Amino acid sequence: MIPDEDVERVREAADIVAIISEHVRLKRVGSVFRGPCPFHQGTNNNFSVMPRGGYTCFVCGEKGNVFTFVQKRLGLTFAEAVKYVGEKAGIEVREVTKQREGPDPREPLWEINATAAAWFRARLWDDDRGAHAREYLASREITREVADEWDLGYAPRELGVLREHMATLGWDPTRLLQAGLLVKREDEDEPRPRFRDRLMFSILDVSSHFVGFGGRLMGPGEPKYLNSSETDAFHKGLTLYGLNKARGAIRREERAILVEGYFDVVRMAAAGIEPVVAPLGTSLTEGQAELLRRNAKTVFIAYDSDGPGQKATFRAADVLLAQGVAVRVVTMPEGDDPDTYVRTHGREAMEKLLANSLDVFDRKVQLLERGGWFADLQRKRRALDALLPTIRAAKDPLTREMYLARAAEAARVDRGVLARELDAGHARRSRLAPAPAARRPRETEDEAPPPPAPGPIGPYKSTVEASSSERDLVRVMLLHRALADAVIEGVGRLSEDDADRPEWHDAEDDQERAPSGLRDPVYREMYDALLDADPELHGGALITWLADRLEPWVVQMAEEMLDTPESMMNPQASVEDALRRLRERSMRDRMAELDRVTPLATGDQKDRLIAEKQRLHNELRHMGATGWKGYRRP
Repeated sequence: MIPDEDVERVREAADIVAIISEHVRLKRVGSVFRGPCPFHQGTNNNFSVMPRGGYTCFVCGEKGNVFTFVQKRLGLTFAEAVKYVGEKAGIEVREVTKQREGPDPREPLWEINATAAAWFRARLWDDDRGAHAREYLASREITREVADEWDLGYAPRELGVLREHMATLGWDPTRLLQAGLLVKREDEDEPRPRFRDRLMFSILDVSSHFVGFGGRLMGPGEPKYLNSSETDAFHKGLTLYGLNKARGAIRREERAILVEGYFDVVRMAAAGIEPVVAPLGTSLTEGQAELLRRNAKTVFIAYDSDGPGQKATFRAADVLLAQGVAVRVVTMPEGDDPDTYVRTHGREAMEKLLANSLDVFDRKVQLLERGGWFADLQRKRRALDALLPTIRAAKDPLTREMYLARAAEAARVDRGVLARELDAGHARRSRLAPAPAARRPRETEDEAPPPPAPGPIGPYKSTVEASSSERDLVRVMLLHRALADAVIEGVGRLSEDDADRPEWHDAEDDQERAPSGLRDPVYREMYDALLDADPELHGGALITWLADRLEPWVVQMAEEMLDTPESMMNPQASVEDALRRLRERSMRDRMAELDRVTPLATGDQKDRLIAEKQRLHNELRHMGATGWKGYRRP
């Protein structure tokens, strides 16, 4: 027998129109597809298929879903039909001897979160302590009706009130810790609330179970938004805020609108723009993109239009393109996000922005053209570096081919040269990519794949060249806080080489041409966190500070570095040596970039590039760089 959750997963992923089209000649009529009925051998178009639903014949009365059609048309059993459709949808279907017995093990967490959500709602509206939260909602023009529709609430500042209330209902602190409503530090005797003095957004999964919360500060402080910790019921990277309400509209309108924040979702839905969802304060994950793909073929991204917003937009777009989803970018006016724009201008104005959206690749080209990035040879190379990751990300071959042709046209380069660069990039990335982790079989009903592992299996092994030097710099910042400024200054100088790139282009998306500073994503994350740390924090206090900002397994790596101070005998010399090796790496990369640019150059341009490569070669030789290939004139 096939578990119910697997049957539902296949049904969600199946393209019923494509499957029935293999047996019936269908033609689109409005929002449905029509054709002759295959069951009574009709000749008129009385057989109707809904893209996100089932089929119906208005003459013989045959109707059903994708499994019913396959069973009747091909004479299969139900299990065979599910396997057949699963193969078409790219989903492996397994059979088990019996289904899970008893209730879902996540039910207690759903119940405790629902209970807490009701308590937060009461604190918002019926408690004097929630007065400033009510004033804050009023300032953002959120009515009580809208707030109740989205289960908004307020978490008081006081330490014990939530625990005391839940205790009266039979929930002990251990359960509250499991649900992530309480947290306990090693240096504390008693657990404390995770959320204090925050406006609370209830997070529901696609089946409308309460799985977690997002809390927003209403005044100064960091972090502005705080989500529930990961639990058996809540996996941030596999959840989209608002999908439980938006899924019907997404399927009906055949589009999903991706926005950045909770308020964006609430505002647009309240205005009548229903197919809107948001990731939970992080970059869009593959799991979230898969959720979108199951429900919509086109996603409109409506993030802020500033530099960080554009960077987040194009990162999300590449993740979606890899799932085979068409991506359009909505250009928000400067200083506006969907919340403020809809609040000021209304639904019709927002729909007009959606109607004027551009395909993500056209939007990238548009920004590059406006910035003059195709005007000279050096900047043209960087412009192509910004475009190639999106071409590589496109899963659909036709889309990838159109993107390639558009890039060649915009940059005025030979399409063949660009195609070779694309293929070479694929090969480089394949060599650099780590081996995929083993996937565990799914055991419980879920709308997305299992969550990623919490960290690498065994010691962390970087695939980045000279990563040991990056590790040394991070270790110095952890162990010798007085030298942190020297590390920051040196890394800053290294990064200056990459300052001239499109504001929204993140070279980490193209691993072989990452920034000249720190390239390993883990060491860079640790370095970025340490930039904000108080120089007076040391040892355990520093680890505690990092624990609020980094994944647990990354914090564990930092602890291991702190536990071996004797391995760094001369920290000052270690800094100088690490910076020198990273500078060598940067120079080698510049020479490789000159090799890529030179075929695009002619005449004096080519001579200048050859001269620059000769200068870099001489400098590397003067530095005594090891493992260096001799220079050879093109």
